[in-house]
Amino acid sequence: MPTYTAPVKDMDFVLHDLLKVTEQDVPGYADLDRSFTQAILEEAGKLASEVLAPLNAVGDREGCRLENGVVRTPTGFKAAFEAMKDGGWNGLDLPEEYGGQNMPYVVGTAVGEMFVSANMAFNMYQGLTHGAINAILTAGSDEQKATYLPKMVSLEWTGTMNLTEPHCGTDLGLMRTRAEPQADGSYAITGQKIFISAGDHDMAENIIHLVLAKAPGGGEGTRGVSLFIVPKFLVNPDGSLGARNPVSVGKIEEKMGIHGNATCVLNYDGAKGFLIGDLHKGMKAMFVMMNEARIGVGLQGYAQAEAAYQNALAYAKDRLQGRAVTGAENPAGPADPLIVHPDIRRNLMDQKSFVEGARAFTFWGAHLIDRGHRLGDTAAEGLISLMTPVIKGFQTDKGFEMAVAAQQVYGGHGYIEEWGMSQFARDARIAMIYEGANGIQALDLVGRKLAADGGKHVMAFFDMVKAECKAHEGDDRMTGFVEPLKLASKQMQTAGLYFMQNAMKNPNAALSGSYDFMHLMGHVCLGLMWTRMARAAYDALEAGAADRDFYQAKIATGRYYMARHLPACTMHLARIESGADPVMSLAADHF
Repeated sequence: MPTYTAPVKDMDFVLHDLLKVTEQDVPGYADLDRSFTQAILEEAGKLASEVLAPLNAVGDREGCRLENGVVRTPTGFKAAFEAMKDGGWNGLDLPEEYGGQNMPYVVGTAVGEMFVSANMAFNMYQGLTHGAINAILTAGSDEQKATYLPKMVSLEWTGTMNLTEPHCGTDLGLMRTRAEPQADGSYAITGQKIFISAGDHDMAENIIHLVLAKAPGGGEGTRGVSLFIVPKFLVNPDGSLGARNPVSVGKIEEKMGIHGNATCVLNYDGAKGFLIGDLHKGMKAMFVMMNEARIGVGLQGYAQAEAAYQNALAYAKDRLQGRAVTGAENPAGPADPLIVHPDIRRNLMDQKSFVEGARAFTFWGAHLIDRGHRLGDTAAEGLISLMTPVIKGFQTDKGFEMAVAAQQVYGGHGYIEEWGMSQFARDARIAMIYEGANGIQALDLVGRKLAADGGKHVMAFFDMVKAECKAHEGDDRMTGFVEPLKLASKQMQTAGLYFMQNAMKNPNAALSGSYDFMHLMGHVCLGLMWTRMARAAYDALEAGAADRDFYQAKIATGRYYMARHLPACTMHLARIESGADPVMSLAADHF
């Protein structure tokens, strides 16, 4: 059975050597000294490795089951959920006013990675609740916040988001769920929602559904959509639970992966709902939850790759197979370990360099969110808005690819269920689809985010890359980082210029290249992170760091990414500049 060990050392490096959190001007960051963050990470890591990870295979094997209208979670999940509640982990970065600990989002991100790596399906019960909390925090009334948030923060109650219907996924303007106003100010919600993660379960007293529906007078399309709080059990004025609301589970979806999470069809039969935010402005409030979820899904991509990599690495060091071409490295044994072979090294280095680069990118994104929320830094908010489709789309594409690569290290054993490697690939696959399929992320990036605010955010990113390269002029050690980053950044700018010159006269020219642009930008972002990490590692070595092997390995891993992965930008640019004709020329009937 696969195991998991929290990468506390690498997280410590990103927080303190790369981001230098205690030197930042963000409120709350001054308290994040190494000893404090290490204590949090080690405690969370213990929960992840000792409690959650052993249940990962259990959840995959047993799945959830629907009994007499109630969803039963896999063996051990309820006890693990109690441990999560007792530790207060859900409230780590939530307001103290509602029972949280008000730590920075970047700390919650690090802890969240551990829980996802250990047991992605389990963590979704908590993760969806966290997103629902933030939607209520943003758009809810004071009364709604007081009614729902304390028990959601404590995980006594959990939350969901209800968007998708059988006939509409991305195009939410087609939804049919209706909200009819009632005399008491509530609404009667009627309709069916599908693919609802954590839609029902037996681990919490109540489930607070956030449901998009159309109320009268809203017009067509998404302009007519409103957002409603629809509790599983109605809440009495004194906070106690009242009558069961007429919302029921139609079935649990049978899925490729994340079997331990109850993905439900939910039927609303005149269920009592309460408007959250403004009438007919539900998409604005729901996007608060969706944007947080997209960052979280991007994290899922590399977190699953991290867990798969750890096990592939252990197998490669243990499994004896063949001899090194340069001579036996294990002469006392019948064969050498797999890790001596160049192609296995290539495979493992692909995984390691992606995971560590993606971790840095995601933590940096979390830092931008902290700057926006805690400082009101509009530039940081604009930058993370630009980065969100890249974090989600690029990292989940690559995360799945790396989970499959880890499976490949095992050879035939990777395809056999008892070794557990297929679960990482199956679980990682959904991250490319939900919270907006990755093709939609690419369209959002090229069609909306690049031009947002006159393009000032992407220009700020280019200036950031340029400044990073300029900072290392004359430092020969950094040549292997700076030169590839310069080239990749120029290629990204060239691609953006191509879109500007061609999109108006032929929109398909831009849209046909959007997916390649998302990946090109993803490589540039990870290239920037690796350049910064190399500089931080060199600084640590010069300062006499005790763990020299760690920092030297960091530099070597970064050099690998710059040499072996940034050249993909050349390919992506060539595809973009080929325009729409190769994509659109074939008539639909000729496929």
